[in-house]
Amino acid sequence: MLDQAQLDRFEAQGFLVVEDVLGANVLDPVRAEYAVLLDALYAGWQAAGRVPPAEGFDFWGKLLAAYRAKCDWFQPMDISLPGDRIRADTPFHFGPAVFDMLTAPRLLDLVEDLIGPEITSNPIQHVRIKPPAVDLQPGEVRAHITATDWHQDRAVALEAADATRMVTVWLAVTDATVENGCLQVLPKRPDQAMLPHCPKTQTGIADGFVDEAAAVALPVKAGGAVLFHPLTPHASLVNRTDGFRWSFDLRYHVTGQNSGREHFPSFVARSRARPETELRDWRAWKAMWEDARARLAEHPHIKIHRWTSDAPYCA
Repeated sequence: MLDQAQLDRFEAQGFLVVEDVLGANVLDPVRAEYAVLLDALYAGWQAAGRVPPAEGFDFWGKLLAAYRAKCDWFQPMDISLPGDRIRADTPFHFGPAVFDMLTAPRLLDLVEDLIGPEITSNPIQHVRIKPPAVDLQPGEVRAHITATDWHQDRAVALEAADATRMVTVWLAVTDATVENGCLQVLPKRPDQAMLPHCPKTQTGIADGFVDEAAAVALPVKAGGAVLFHPLTPHASLVNRTDGFRWSFDLRYHVTGQNSGREHFPSFVARSRARPETELRDWRAWKAMWEDARARLAEHPHIKIHRWTSDAPYCA
């Protein structure tokens, strides 16, 4: 539970770093689940002659070899469908360990302190496994791979969710440091509004609206979390180490309100009023996303951002 000082700080500044949110009992199964997933992916790439033999490589060695070989491990490891064209075979990952992480009681306790007891797991969710900057491929633009542009989370959802009460939980699986690309933030102003955004490396706040000199870096140890108000401007730093930085970017909103991606599935993670509505089976969660993939693959692409490059502030 958050104490009153933490609640006051979140209300005033729009962010909060909380250490020791999840322990090894939750995160070790996630790490193991991803190791099995990567082993299967790597075996396929090796059979196709795209990567060197796996002998002598640990999880990180395989990941780096795959990235250098331009094998796409990000989308098969992500816990969402992509924002671009969706195919009937677009890969993603939905497993029991990740589901247990999303619904961990300690994590939901923090969310409840901020948005109340009727909690829906929002479909704007991603794994973020950031390689060392020296190994990035030229032209890399994926926010989940390279440094993230300054943005507000409300601005990267659709307009229908502008009144939704929502919180972001950025969960560290490895230690996040200034050196390996932790988050940075501009404390939310009392009159904070949504800032104009433009298509940049990703969708980011338009030039001239961010005072980077006022940015505050937010290092956090594995198992800790950074909590964000949806209007709080934030970005990530560059990974200047020789290792990876791993986190999950999760969102939760008040049940019954718009998710900002209504064409993607959400589920009730906690309900004090109607506990029978809570989703408790990871297989049902996975099936929801499989059904959404099949449905969306048959229809024209649905844009997930409202911002266009021809707006006056993007010129």
